Amino acid sequence: MFNQATDKAAFLLYDLAWSLGIPFLRLNRRLAEGYDQRRFRPPLPAPADIWIQAASVGESFLAWELLKRLNPGRPANILLTSNTRQGMEILEKAIQEITPNDRNISAARAYFPFDKPGIMKRAAAHIHPRVMILLESEMWPAHLAALKKVGCSVVVINGRVTAKSLKGYLYWPSFWHRLRPDKILAISGDDARRFGRLFGSQRVEIMPNIKFDRLGSAAEAPGKTNPLSFLVLPDTKLIVFGSIRHQEEDQVQKILHEIRQRHPMVVTGLFPRHFHHLDSWASFLKASKIPWCLRSQTDAPVPPGTVILWDTYGELTHAYHLATAALVGGTLAPLGGQNFLEPLTSGIRPVIGPSWEDFHWVGAEIIERGLVRVAKDWKEAVILLAGDLTRPAPPEKVREEAYQYVKDRQGGTAMACRLIEEFLN
Repeated sequence: MFNQATDKAAFLLYDLAWSLGIPFLRLNRRLAEGYDQRRFRPPLPAPADIWIQAASVGESFLAWELLKRLNPGRPANILLTSNTRQGMEILEKAIQEITPNDRNISAARAYFPFDKPGIMKRAAAHIHPRVMILLESEMWPAHLAALKKVGCSVVVINGRVTAKSLKGYLYWPSFWHRLRPDKILAISGDDARRFGRLFGSQRVEIMPNIKFDRLGSAAEAPGKTNPLSFLVLPDTKLIVFGSIRHQEEDQVQKILHEIRQRHPMVVTGLFPRHFHHLDSWASFLKASKIPWCLRSQTDAPVPPGTVILWDTYGELTHAYHLATAALVGGTLAPLGGQNFLEPLTSGIRPVIGPSWEDFHWVGAEIIERGLVRVAKDWKEAVILLAGDLTRPAPPEKVREEAYQYVKDRQGGTAMACRLIEEFLN
């Protein structure tokens, strides 16, 4: 068990590590973007009543849902931060959607500062939020310590923490106990128990996952106009490979080859989960002599049989709405899975691999009902996807079944907004 002196020494070492590492972080292509904002250098964001941290893409969509529903009953300025460019793009769209509004809410976005204690101290003192919202599992020690010093309430929304992460936190239990959030809304009983072990069970409640709210609204209203409709000719089918992770590229490449042999005229939408792997996919497509194009350079229908390599963000949901079949990545390698609820909003029963541990909160019944199909390997994935291209399920029927599944699991956004408004007021 560490004592307070040990915790203080560890914090000093943490500060030193950041001091040594920050100059080199500029060499990282992902972190170089917004580098001055990450160091909290001018121009600085305006002070905010509510600060919402959305680490990346998934969390940014959760922040979007909160923005649409928050109603503090008084003027409130909200700062939205993210660690990634893709997250920032989604937050910008969210801000545009709610501006103007009749709830007296204004919002701005910025890159999340580096967690060097000196940087976070400046950031917390300047922004001086009354409420800090951490989405899912984004907890940084210097950030939490700086918020405590300015008297900010800290709330974890849609909280989840894996057994592996908990084990790491428990190396310094007294340290994290002093930094504990004021309230945690966890998305499952297992997550609630793990948070309770770390911070105390009296601070933890279980909430419905906000992602169910996103699925429900989209299932009811898929939209009249798809901005991607021009990409695919009327008689051509589209298959989407969504959120493909680097560790499963070999398997997805095999699936791509097999699908093209069985359905040579199908258009493929290939969405790497991280854009810094676009080059490796481009090299593969060139070497395989597969016709392809970059989405950013495409403003007209593509020829049948083309692979569209997606290098623009925020269009995956639109692509799912346009598709006939879909494979969701992060599931063919032991990575825990990616969001397979999104394709259901478009009326597609997605195919996933055997790894979906991070989404067990959805419930095994979604597999039992056949709304999501689990392939034991890439070969079985080919069979399922080829079958979907040949005999697609009626989208309206899939959407209705999906909505029936989630309607009793909704309400997380409303619950989270009530809690935020209580802390704010």
